[in-house]
Amino acid sequence: MQLDDAIRGRRSVRLFRDEPVDPQVVRELIEFAVDAPSSHNAQPWHFYVATGEIRDRACEILSQTTLYYEEYLESLPDEQAETTIAFLASLGDAPVIIAVTLPSNDEPLDQINACMAVGGAIQNLQLAVYERGLGCCNITFSFWVRDELSELLGVAEDREIVSLVVLGVPAETPQDRGRDTDVVTFLD
Repeated sequence: MQLDDAIRGRRSVRLFRDEPVDPQVVRELIEFAVDAPSSHNAQPWHFYVATGEIRDRACEILSQTTLYYEEYLESLPDEQAETTIAFLASLGDAPVIIAVTLPSNDEPLDQINACMAVGGAIQNLQLAVYERGLGCCNITFSFWVRDELSELLGVAEDREIVSLVVLGVPAETPQDRGRDTDVVTFLD
């Protein structure tokens, strides 16, 4: 697969088959993630991979997120609200959850640099997932459940979860929803 094809073909998958992902494949995917660039080669990321019972317990915690999204969910069309609630309750039955963390930091520039690096790592991960015929969805979640999730996963106290990547064998083929085209200003 060419890089152009991976960039243009990758979509967020929110429904997965009941099939495990080989742990060695997950390790390889993480290796691609850590090849991302980072400011001063800081490599601020750390990944917590949950499968099996821990994954199930993480889903229970994350399903509480909808309690805090009531106003947001009310603004969505009924079908989209139902889909969102179902996804958050089971994470689309993805067999793997990867919690992506970075160091806790109050210094704005360091925080921006860490977020940029982690974003690059997640993009590498997503492209590698797609290239292998798997699917994933990068999600943020309600911070009201972050402490409980961090405790379950054993996240170090000096780190914080910034994103979750759920992955598995896709049970759907998401359609391209288009991209904004008025996003650049060229200056001479």
